[in-house]
Amino acid sequence: MVKTYELRTKDEKALVEELGKLKAELAKARIGKVSAAATQVKASKIRVLRKDIARLLTIINEKRRDASRLAFKKKKYKPIDQRVKGTRASRRKLTTFEKTRKTVKALKKRNCNPLRKFALEAQSSYLSLIHI
Repeated sequence: MVKTYELRTKDEKALVEELGKLKAELAKARIGKVSAAATQVKASKIRVLRKDIARLLTIINEKRRDASRLAFKKKKYKPIDQRVKGTRASRRKLTTFEKTRKTVKALKKRNCNPLRKFALEAQSSYLSLIHI
């Protein structure tokens, strides 16, 4: 059985090489199981080999993902699998730019009729409105 902490210390080339060996060994074990040759192959051996291959592939993928993260760390755009997933709703909501956009008609209306400002002036008997 291969230990993960040992695999993490190896480089990718060595891992791929070991993966090939394990796959070849698994193929031999399966053939031995079917042919029922002189050397009996236990089902548990096949199971261990499959788990070792899975463990090895997981570490290879982790290393590739980490290398990809480093490559795109300071780039403007990232690959889709490295972007923040969020929720489905958050991915579909409008951006702040889209929220603040106005139609041509709304822009004309705003420019022609600006917001009126008023101030209150205190007088001795009552408050009056003054247009600024």
